[in-house]
Amino acid sequence: MSSGGIYPKPKPFSYHDNAEEEEGLLSGTSEHSERQPWSRKKVVGVAAFFILLLISGAFIRTLLRGPIVHPNSMWYTGSDTQTNGTHEFKRTVVIVSIDGLRADYLDRGLTPHLLSISKNGLRAKSMRPIFPTLTFPNHWALMTGLYAESHGIVANNFWDPASKTEFWYNRIESCWKSEWWFGEPMWETAGKAGLITANLMWPGPPKTTSGASSTYFVPWEDHVPLKNKHDQIMKWIDLPLRERPQLIMAYEPSLDQAGHKTGPMSALVNKTLGAVDAFAKDLQESLKSRNLTDIVDIVFVSDHGMTDTSDPELIYMDDIIGEDGLKAIEHEDGWPAMGLRFLPTANVTHYLNLLLKASDENPEKFDVYTHDTMPERYHFSHHERIAPIYIIPKIGYVLTTKAEGNVGMSKGNHGYDNEATPMQAMFIAHGPFTTDVKASVKGQQKDKLNTNWHSTSNDAFIMDRFQNVEIYNLIMKLLGIEAYAANNNGTVGFWDKYL
Repeated sequence: MSSGGIYPKPKPFSYHDNAEEEEGLLSGTSEHSERQPWSRKKVVGVAAFFILLLISGAFIRTLLRGPIVHPNSMWYTGSDTQTNGTHEFKRTVVIVSIDGLRADYLDRGLTPHLLSISKNGLRAKSMRPIFPTLTFPNHWALMTGLYAESHGIVANNFWDPASKTEFWYNRIESCWKSEWWFGEPMWETAGKAGLITANLMWPGPPKTTSGASSTYFVPWEDHVPLKNKHDQIMKWIDLPLRERPQLIMAYEPSLDQAGHKTGPMSALVNKTLGAVDAFAKDLQESLKSRNLTDIVDIVFVSDHGMTDTSDPELIYMDDIIGEDGLKAIEHEDGWPAMGLRFLPTANVTHYLNLLLKASDENPEKFDVYTHDTMPERYHFSHHERIAPIYIIPKIGYVLTTKAEGNVGMSKGNHGYDNEATPMQAMFIAHGPFTTDVKASVKGQQKDKLNTNWHSTSNDAFIMDRFQNVEIYNLIMKLLGIEAYAANNNGTVGFWDKYL
């Protein structure tokens, strides 16, 4: 499903003009301009005095408090602020999701800036999305560290038997209802820890069931120029300390929209990929110009990949369960997978057996599961919102009916097995976190080098693939608020092995 156009156009986001006036380096200069200049001897003497004072002060501080450690280091236990030379900053993380950025897009030679950022920071071979590999389930997994069966967003569209209502990802009156969304998003956790947060169009509700919301919230608006999003992020970064967010979340759907429209191998995808790469460059250069690359961690992720569906083999459901079977379906969830709920009067066992028989005869085309037989690696069975029968096509195949055929089918799609290569997402990070990690890795003896790393050069390391439910705990660690972290499906101590 494309994520385009999910919310109506909101009112323009604005701020009160609360910028504080900063004193310049020359402020306080005497109004008397006729003083005699100092002699060279006097200048040298005063300079030597101040240098000696600085050295002795640093020495005394080291004796009393230990060596100076980077404030954003994971091992840092001192003050929670650091200066960029002109302003104080607290631990800050910017996480940016580029919808539909398939991991191997980075190998096309069209993303020099993202690769440069990864060389100076970190990159994973890929990041495994949760199943189903759709936009809304995976963005909430990134936010909460939960699988779909735990956070409740089991597809972009699905039926909830408890409330007897349907979730629609592209209807604000549906998808903004907090009761759909289980788990605690990272912005709620950060708020509990007393941090200021900012949400720039991240898929999800503006408030949770507890009533929590991000401090700043910019709702969805389609076709917003990347420059506008860059400028919004920088406006937040430039706010006075007491109003500045420490966690900024941003979302960009254009690459996913291009993939759906013309397919993952298309010229439009390549062009959009270049634009996204330039956006990443602009963000990084803006942080660098503010002397923040050693203060702000920036994390680029995607929710899933994309595969070509311009000429798939069609699997006709009416050939399997017949016309009567189609009429017996009460609710149909998901795409391209199909979750089936039959009418109470239907012979469910009969239709299930027909589906299983067809799957056994065509194992290369699709699989059929119930809650009891669903692969454990999907983590997709322990929730009543998950339909009792799920048909999951293999890549290269789509489920349809003879009446529907391929009408309205997009050139590219996702939602397939989360182990499939075309479904893999990307992970790139840069900042003090990555500096600490690489320093730790380089400090290891060669025969004891952490096997989770693959060195591509003296300064570039690529992490093994990991699952996206680990991201929540990473952000908690980077912000120094692990004690506030909610229960999640991430691996306990996962990030410790990279230090």
